Amino acid sequence: MLSFAEYSQFFVGLLAIVDPLGAIPVFLILTARQSPKVKRATIRLTVLSVFSVLVVSMALGEIILNVLGISINAFRCAGGLVLLLMSLAMLQSHLMKPSEVNELEADETVALVPLTIPLLAGPGAISTVIVYAHQSNELSHWLLIFAAITSVCFCLWLTLVAMPWLSKHITAKSIAMSTRIMGLLLAAIAIEFIAGGLKGLFPSLAI
Repeated sequence: MLSFAEYSQFFVGLLAIVDPLGAIPVFLILTARQSPKVKRATIRLTVLSVFSVLVVSMALGEIILNVLGISINAFRCAGGLVLLLMSLAMLQSHLMKPSEVNELEADETVALVPLTIPLLAGPGAISTVIVYAHQSNELSHWLLIFAAITSVCFCLWLTLVAMPWLSKHITAKSIAMSTRIMGLLLAAIAIEFIAGGLKGLFPSLAI
């Protein structure tokens, strides 16, 4: 069982990785040619897909690592490096460019690729869920991890539903600033991941 601060860190870290506000420009481009009905379907499918990917990662992540013979400490280091690279990109406000998405189909399938994977529930989010879920086998721990995932997906749903209003009232500079702040938080979490993994792999480092 983790402390309240650690569960809070998991929620904030996962929210920073998913970054609903940062996804708005890409979502607007991908859904620009969609009818209101299809756009609503895209929002539902996106949120459900992100939720499914993260819950499956929580439930099966450790099993997959064991099958592949990968230790949680090695995975924690690798996940930390992925998060660190993501945070550096976020600190520079590197979002997906219109030229990278303007040729995709205008139907709800864009909710799966690229919205869910790799944009919202990519390697960073998956590795974060697996690392935190591995910390305890208590039922209360799993329920709190599940609650945090559900809360992040709820925040994502609220953001996408409010997207028409947000796109009119939030400037590109505001989104860039939010992305940089999330990137800074994510960088700190990434360093903790790497440090924890290295201490597990090399106990002599834990002084």
